[in-house]
Amino acid sequence: MTIVVFSIIIAIVASYTAISLKRRAKENSFFHKSFWLLLASLCLGFGIWSMHFIGMGAFSLPVNMSYNKTITLISIIPAMLASFIAFYLADLPRRNYWSYVFAGIAMGIGISSMHYIGMYSMEMDVIYTYDLLLFLVSICISIFVSIIAVYILAKVHTYQSKNILLILISLIMGLAISSMHYTGMAAMNFYIPKGYELNHEASHMTEMYGLAVIVGLGMAILLGVLLLSSLLDRYIEYRGNYYDALTQLPNRRLFEKKIQSPKVLAIWHIHDLEHINREFNYAFGDEVIRELVHMFKSISPSKTELYRIGGNRIALLTRDVDSAKQLKEVLKKLAESLREPIRVQDREVMLFGVCAISQADYDEKDTDIYRNVLAVLNYPSIMYDHDIIYYDSSIHRYTFNLEIAEDVNRAMKENELYLVYQPKFSSYSQGIDGLETLLRWNHPKYGNLSPAVFVPILEEYDRMVKVTDWIIDGVCKQIAYWKLEDISFKQVAINIPGEYITSPLLLRVFTEKLSEYGLEPSQIELEITENSFVKNVEEAMRAVSKFREEGFSVALDDFGTGVSSLSYLKEMPISTLKIDKSFIDDVPKSSKDSSIITAIIALGESLDLNVVIEGVETKEQVDFLKDTSKNPIFQGFYFAKPMKPHDLVKWYQARVEG
Repeated sequence: MTIVVFSIIIAIVASYTAISLKRRAKENSFFHKSFWLLLASLCLGFGIWSMHFIGMGAFSLPVNMSYNKTITLISIIPAMLASFIAFYLADLPRRNYWSYVFAGIAMGIGISSMHYIGMYSMEMDVIYTYDLLLFLVSICISIFVSIIAVYILAKVHTYQSKNILLILISLIMGLAISSMHYTGMAAMNFYIPKGYELNHEASHMTEMYGLAVIVGLGMAILLGVLLLSSLLDRYIEYRGNYYDALTQLPNRRLFEKKIQSPKVLAIWHIHDLEHINREFNYAFGDEVIRELVHMFKSISPSKTELYRIGGNRIALLTRDVDSAKQLKEVLKKLAESLREPIRVQDREVMLFGVCAISQADYDEKDTDIYRNVLAVLNYPSIMYDHDIIYYDSSIHRYTFNLEIAEDVNRAMKENELYLVYQPKFSSYSQGIDGLETLLRWNHPKYGNLSPAVFVPILEEYDRMVKVTDWIIDGVCKQIAYWKLEDISFKQVAINIPGEYITSPLLLRVFTEKLSEYGLEPSQIELEITENSFVKNVEEAMRAVSKFREEGFSVALDDFGTGVSSLSYLKEMPISTLKIDKSFIDDVPKSSKDSSIITAIIALGESLDLNVVIEGVETKEQVDFLKDTSKNPIFQGFYFAKPMKPHDLVKWYQARVEG
């Protein structure tokens, strides 16, 4: 009886492992989804095979018995092949009930084939036959239960946050495998030759112990592969997102995440690297950059963080006073070294650059120190003689800010400003629940400017209202184009500046643009911040109420980062609560942050609001938040990055097609 129970547990564990692997095919992954389907098939096929031969350990006849090793190994093939076919059919983007039937039949036949080929591998001194009725019943049981399991498996992506359901599916699949095996065993009739001397010491038990060892090792290997492949996949994804492929330094995206509580920030700007590519070739230019980074690494203090934040910019960041002093001395050494040619592939190359440096003040935000350094680098009369230039607010900031503010009109006309869209995902349906519109600026002089840099400047110089009108027109035009192409992303969110939300002009602009492009208010969501309410609560309430009456959705963005009273929240006529990424950066590692995010989600759901969680970047965050919320809506790099319209459509079509 113990062996029977153990065999059923093997089938259930193998099923659970296979389902876990199959789920990876639905998630963003470095590996192609076929890799995960193949791994899931190998796991389930091996589990079916293991269950059979472990179960045979409970079968004892007083006769000599052994196994044909070749046929025993061959018997695993139909189980693995059938598992792959079933998983593939269950994973098709367009399915109907016949898909589940065919997948279940494939799985059932695979289980049955494995069983009866495995039985054929037995070598005994007795003759055995099958009861035809029980033989057919065993196959029918296998197919019927497999169809049910495959159907639920195909639907599991809708409810994949429920681990109890995954266990239930595993139990059903384990039942299909086990019930087929033991019904098939019951169908066997044995005939002992007349005069045969019975052997009550079953000889095949020795082989069963060997098989048990193989099964144990095999299951351990499969579970190890699951763990290692998942870890490798996440590591590759992390490296791809946050590290520069050429230099292996952290990139600009990680820099913007990590620029917290800096003491000193310095950025070296190497001027006109393109001339090296023109004079030699791009491969040589890459070697120059590697040699340059090697120089920086070898000289920089141990506590200094290095980032490659652009093709020709390297950032050095320190967070304490002692390291700051060391960094300033190191910058002088770097300047001296760079004034001499560097040797690359037996050639001497002269580089030209400048270093901008800023030290954080107590009253500055983390992004201010970065903006200060950019102001130095973007100063009109800057020279590239490897000077080290300290930020001076009386000289640099005003010039840079004014230039950015004055450039924005040209940027809108010449498409330097452009829009990208980041999908939001429903954890309940695993489908796209809308998009957020994000503004980008590819400046001809300064390159790709971070919104954290240019948006506050545009707000300071009262340019954001005009830019917002430009965004509204662009979004409406894009939605209309997608409508013609029969593509729908449900709803597109637009960020609205705080001072603009109370202006009657905003509703007029929306009304005109929706009419011009033939759209409905329900296709647009306005995202406003808490501070929009704090500045003028009564006017903001009236304005938002008017938009809601017109049919627009309104989201309260970056909830928790402002200073509004919670009493306002129950009065705000909003439809969506967006939780800022700063609240989940350390979830679930930090118990305090986990408790805070749980409380915020509970608050939003108690007020019957949609809850959108921004900045989701790890599977651990996803799993925690799924267990915390009834139906969280996710937005973050774990699911999809912000994309230009063309890339978004390609990504969407690839997702729909599987």
